Amino acid sequence: MTAEAGLPDTLRDLPACTPDPVELADLELLLAGAYRPLTGFLGSFDTAMVIAGGRLSDGTPWPVPVTLTVPKELTGQERVVLQDPEGVPLAVLTVAEAWQDPTTQAWRLAGPLEGLRAPAHGPFHGLRRRPDELDPVEGPLLAVATREPLHRKQLGQLRQVAERLGAQVLVLPLLGGEHDESLVRALLGVRKELPDGARIVPVPLPARGTGAEQEERDVRLRAHVAAAYGATHLLAEAELDGTAIPLVVPEPWAYDADVEVWRPVARIEPDHVQAELTRERLHELLDAGEPVPDWFTPPAVAAELALARPPKRSRGITVFFTGLSGSGKSTIARGLSDALIERGGRTVTLLDGDVVRRMLSAGLTFSRADRDLNIRRIGFVAAEITRHGGTAICAPIAPYAATRAEVRRMVSVVGDFILVHVATPLEECERRDRKGLYAKARAGQIPEFTGISDPYEEPDDADLTLDTSRMAPDEAVAQVVDLLVAGGWVRPA
Repeated sequence: MTAEAGLPDTLRDLPACTPDPVELADLELLLAGAYRPLTGFLGSFDTAMVIAGGRLSDGTPWPVPVTLTVPKELTGQERVVLQDPEGVPLAVLTVAEAWQDPTTQAWRLAGPLEGLRAPAHGPFHGLRRRPDELDPVEGPLLAVATREPLHRKQLGQLRQVAERLGAQVLVLPLLGGEHDESLVRALLGVRKELPDGARIVPVPLPARGTGAEQEERDVRLRAHVAAAYGATHLLAEAELDGTAIPLVVPEPWAYDADVEVWRPVARIEPDHVQAELTRERLHELLDAGEPVPDWFTPPAVAAELALARPPKRSRGITVFFTGLSGSGKSTIARGLSDALIERGGRTVTLLDGDVVRRMLSAGLTFSRADRDLNIRRIGFVAAEITRHGGTAICAPIAPYAATRAEVRRMVSVVGDFILVHVATPLEECERRDRKGLYAKARAGQIPEFTGISDPYEEPDDADLTLDTSRMAPDEAVAQVVDLLVAGGWVRPA
């Protein structure tokens, strides 16, 4: 597309591109100077060097690839406007290199950036600061860069380390996760328990993957960003050499059940050490709507945890049926909708049949691209229903595993996702053929028809598999309801 709004006349005719969420965060940090010495997105050689050895081609340590993916048609451009999801232009990229990633085959652009305006997207933007907007600190500055709230244990360790270093404290909430607003509110809620003068500055820095190597790169990147904000030390869970600033690992702490305080393990009698609340147990408490114990975390943090992960009985959920045409998924979906409405306690939206075809899918063909687009549209609406605590019931064919996975990701960010595979055999589906679709497909009248001239990729991640050639519709509905009751999403009859 061509960039227009909010641009100088000399830039109005330039093509525009909207980076993905990670790239948009990178763009903001590049423009803010938090990624120094980087001044733009990396080219192919620098990227390969970073992946292979954690250094730029000139030898400068740098932990992660900072790249920009674009449509192929932009690879011939000399300059490209980068904009936020609302179309607000943020920067102009002068293209130094267009290259194709050998692993993903994605096209990328590299080159320096010229900032047009500060990004204004995302929560708590009023708290964000560029590194050069913070007043300099005399003496040590201890940074805490976190994607998790600070519980009583971490707060105690932080105070101890800051006192030992004689350091002021800078808390950097790392945005880009599932519940950014709750994270920042939880940290603001414990501000009185932080060392005097502690500052809280949200920073857009999404996680880039999982695994030990990725976690190490993430810590190194946190250290780079903290250093850019003036920190001299970074609080960390484990030691790591060669970081931009020294990592400080606090001594082990535990809850002393005898005197009912958190303190260093070395000062607690062994039989007085109370087992820490595990992540799994914490999630169990939240899922059941039970209170998080005060000895574990301050009330302000507990309240935010409950908002971010509400009890299953009131949490939004999408029940996504997939299967061949004629498999019975629509019948089961309608039956499930009726059953949940009869039970009460949940708002239910059925995304199937004529409403979807008329309101979401009008004008789409049976091509793979259009069928994928249809599923993404359904997934988007389902995710919005789930975000607001509702129950979305979807029953498209959804033949492709990658598209189903995309919908699962969209929904899982805001609630829960249940995949039901209605695995009725093709022969039975074709025998039913009430609309004559299979007959038309066999005759070549319907191209790319799932199960005949186009594949159906059976899911290997279904939460429930049903075969309506072996059970009545009421029995199938009952199995889905039983799954939802057992999982805690629906109250028992």
